[in-house]
Amino acid sequence: MSAAPRKRRRPVAEINVVPYIDVMLVLLIIFMVTAPLITQGVKVDLPKQSSEPLPPDSKPAAVVSITKEGDYFLQVGSKKAEQYDDVATLAAVVKAQREVEPATPVVIRGDGAVPYAKVVQLMGTLQGAGVDDVGLMTDPPEEK
Repeated sequence: MSAAPRKRRRPVAEINVVPYIDVMLVLLIIFMVTAPLITQGVKVDLPKQSSEPLPPDSKPAAVVSITKEGDYFLQVGSKKAEQYDDVATLAAVVKAQREVEPATPVVIRGDGAVPYAKVVQLMGTLQGAGVDDVGLMTDPPEEK
């Protein structure tokens, strides 16, 4: 018997990229879905040159004030303003006030010299306490 010469198979030097494309598309979808959830920020409608006052039929506002020294005060309606040492305690009091009167608007009255980071921290803490809409109090522009 004569043995026929055996052909050796050469290895294929091509890469099958279809599985890599599938993985890439799955990762793309995951990033597209999760990217909006990761974005953090505080929604603020910046005031125009003049701002509209609160409607006269609204509940008395809870006014959170920040002095340039960094002290926090809360005044609800015509009550005397109370001082708070930290933002967390202030947010807890505002949350309790909103549970009693859910329609109470919350307005931040910050000194012009207060660092922007303190105002953003206060707004974020208030939103974490369940206050969805936080307003910024401004003075009307001076007439010339």
